[in-house]
Amino acid sequence: MDLGIAGKRALVCASSKGLGRGCAEALAAAGCDLVMNARGVDALEETAKAIRAAHGVEVTTVAADVSREDDRARLLEAAGQIDILVTNAGGPPPGLWSDWGRDDFIAALDANMLAPIALMTALMPGMADRGWGRVVNITSQSVKAPIPQLGLSNSARTGLTGYVAGTARQVAQHGVTINNLLPGIHATDRADALDGGVSKAQGITMEEARTRRIATIPARRYGTAQEFGQMCAYLCSKQAGFIVGQNILLDGGGTNFTI
Repeated sequence: MDLGIAGKRALVCASSKGLGRGCAEALAAAGCDLVMNARGVDALEETAKAIRAAHGVEVTTVAADVSREDDRARLLEAAGQIDILVTNAGGPPPGLWSDWGRDDFIAALDANMLAPIALMTALMPGMADRGWGRVVNITSQSVKAPIPQLGLSNSARTGLTGYVAGTARQVAQHGVTINNLLPGIHATDRADALDGGVSKAQGITMEEARTRRIATIPARRYGTAQEFGQMCAYLCSKQAGFIVGQNILLDGGGTNFTI
């Protein structure tokens, strides 16, 4: 399928690895030029080099922490005119409700709610003026089914979801869509960290921790960054212009809902 976005310019956050990289690769395969962002320079440059070689698109790299206002301003200046925005940030650490104080919540909100909102606020007016734009926020299955040990993530990402629910319906008339992708467990560094935590807490091997988690997923496997990226690219396509303000689960059936 021709997604109709060849020549568009996409900013993909946290795209040096994992789900962000999957989205960047899928958009590049569709013909989009990229602005790629991550905090680590080496991994970012290595990924950008691979994408340029594989797809022949223009790739601009900006090493920055989007939760910091000064870094975000530098990223936006380098990005220029953006047609597609994919927001993404690693989740806060797991823990118990009794472990977290105000500073922990502020850090979670800065990374997983306020930074995406700031990027949307900066970029969507230009999209609306041009009559076309796409925003995809990578959130989590936890906004539909909160995960007890991920209380910081539950809180921040649910706040972003509420913001998108209203805002998406205000900008849709200008040809700009905003949707959220809600990953379940995927084979990424985040999965390794979560499985490592289970391994340590329960005194079991990493392999056993993964096996136990896989048993809770109807698809009986972890998702891949590649299939996640393909769904992201579709939401950014010309064909997806009537999908507005939706929260789309990619979790192998792991979240048990009827609607």
